[in-house]
Amino acid sequence: MNRVILMGRLTRDPEIRYSQGESATAVARYTLAVDRRFNRNGDENNADFIGCVAFGRQAEFAERYLHKGIKMLVTGRIQTGSYTNKDGVRVYTTDVVVEDQEFAESKNANPGQGGSYSAPNSRPEPVSVGDGFMNIPDGIDEELPFN
Repeated sequence: MNRVILMGRLTRDPEIRYSQGESATAVARYTLAVDRRFNRNGDENNADFIGCVAFGRQAEFAERYLHKGIKMLVTGRIQTGSYTNKDGVRVYTTDVVVEDQEFAESKNANPGQGGSYSAPNSRPEPVSVGDGFMNIPDGIDEELPFN
């Protein structure tokens, strides 16, 4: 089985091209910076940079909505290949062919991006306590579907 699931941030805006011919197909290429769970040997680089390629509707989605810094969840498959460059040297490639991609955070989670609107909220927001759980403010518990 060849299945990949990645979560990371785009290192730059996607590069979009269209194939030639009667039914031109969009092709999007972008790189995800995926954090490593463990830092071995005290390395400074705590991320892997994974090349992704999307075709058709997935590429059109990337063209329309993806930009540098956005956090994405990508599923797909690994594809290897090779080609000979202009110097006659054989170059080997490894890419993730995107089968599905979705946003991994809301627009409001990255305030530096701008362009998002957050409606005023009269209720207090849950507060993270650092252990992965949220403290629910008093007065909200009767609205929860479970008690």
